[in-house]
Amino acid sequence: MRFARRSVFFAFFVLMFGGMALSFHSPSQSSVHAQQPTGSIPTVTGTPSGVIVAVYLDQAQVDVYSGPSEYLYPRIGVVLAGQEMPAYGISEDDNYVQIYYPGVPDSVAWVYAPYVKIVKNGQLPKLPAPPTPTPATTPIVDINPTLVAAFETPIIPTRMPTFTAPAPLAIATFVDVAASGNRVPMGLLIFGLGFIGALGTLISFLRGR
Repeated sequence: MRFARRSVFFAFFVLMFGGMALSFHSPSQSSVHAQQPTGSIPTVTGTPSGVIVAVYLDQAQVDVYSGPSEYLYPRIGVVLAGQEMPAYGISEDDNYVQIYYPGVPDSVAWVYAPYVKIVKNGQLPKLPAPPTPTPATTPIVDINPTLVAAFETPIIPTRMPTFTAPAPLAIATFVDVAASGNRVPMGLLIFGLGFIGALGTLISFLRGR
């Protein structure tokens, strides 16, 4: 009986001190290390710095192009009057300024130089022109030959003209009056008739008086 009481007391002692030992080593007391994020942190970059140009106030808006020409490069946007923007350089012919223009490939565009002025940080370096864009291919249209023939004027072959010999040339001949014998010359006859007529007219005039 006494042995049973000692066993119960010993078991109670072990349970009591064991619970206290566990309370001192609870997970709430252990040090916990926070987990670091494994994703990449984005890098924040500012706008380019350097020469600053501004659009003249007398220009409501100015077109910008993908290269230093309005004929060889497409228009990609506009800048407004008084707008300031960073500039990288100027074209070799001094006609266009390359500016920072976000939202387009490489964030660069070209603006006509007489429309802008330098407001900060000096002089612009010379820059070569970028390659011109490849022109769009023209589709080849297959045209119906029958439809083409309907609008073509047919050429009718003709025979070569035949050559006709001209009529023989008649050469006039003159008769020598002196060699015709005793015939009175025609000129003398005409002169004689004229003289007789004039004489008759004179006689009639004198009789009338």
